[in-house]
Amino acid sequence: MSDVTLRQLRYFAVLGEELNYRRAAERLFITQPALSTAIKQLEHQFGVVLFHRNTREVALTDLGAAWLPQVQQALSGVEAVVDNLLLLSGTRRGVLRVGYLIGTGADLLFRLVRHFESAYPEVTVEPIEFDFADPTAGLADGSTEVAIIRPPVDLPEHRMLILDSESWVACLPRDHRLAGRTEVGIAELLDDPIVCAPLTAGTWRDYWLAMDVRGNRPPTIAAVAATYEAETTAIARGLGISFTTSSVARFYDRPGIVYVPISDRPLSHTALAWNPADLTPQADALVKLVQARWGVGSVDDAEQH
Repeated sequence: MSDVTLRQLRYFAVLGEELNYRRAAERLFITQPALSTAIKQLEHQFGVVLFHRNTREVALTDLGAAWLPQVQQALSGVEAVVDNLLLLSGTRRGVLRVGYLIGTGADLLFRLVRHFESAYPEVTVEPIEFDFADPTAGLADGSTEVAIIRPPVDLPEHRMLILDSESWVACLPRDHRLAGRTEVGIAELLDDPIVCAPLTAGTWRDYWLAMDVRGNRPPTIAAVAATYEAETTAIARGLGISFTTSSVARFYDRPGIVYVPISDRPLSHTALAWNPADLTPQADALVKLVQARWGVGSVDDAEQH
């Protein structure tokens, strides 16, 4: 008999509850194509049809409708078993330090904390914000136990789970020659002076400087900024440009700047990260909650999507 994973069951249950690929994908923190592919793989694996699909709606087949409550019960049973283990081991007590990179996944952070505090009310969660000087959000020096970050970062021993993915955008002065474009290519901006993170950001700084496509053209550093406020202020003054993500365009819109999508860059990921060797019971409980409730995948999984 073919094996079925908890992630597949979770995907089926959420889509069965929502009957809408967009809403289900948002709950699962994955893309709609990734969800569609996973459901098709599940159906093919067992030679069944669980959903009727057309351009207007998604509906459960009779088989899918009969199976849904059984899957929901099974998932609840798994969560209950994990909860009981954690209760017996005493992991419902203590303090959990959760780091997060400034401007990265703030809405995800507070959703995650809210779910965790509901499940483990005796654990005190301490969210700690970090600026661009430490894109590991405290994981590198051990000041946090688990963190929401934006890879790549210099954490070779850590594991990561993808929470979200976004496209690149260019942050430009409003009078920039390309400010009126609907999108740009990365090569069109490589000669512009750029506002970047401090040197302590390491690999993360190189990533946002687009060093992988610069070749023999080193960047012209216009200014160094450790926060989005400092970065956007420098750009509004016309000192240079920067590369960032689409969510920053929503949260940090300022007079004097404009955001233009970059058409030819891979997606940037937001991830939950931790070091398995240093995982406390409280941090382990948080990781398991994210895996069980959201069915998220690893960095490698996200690249395949």
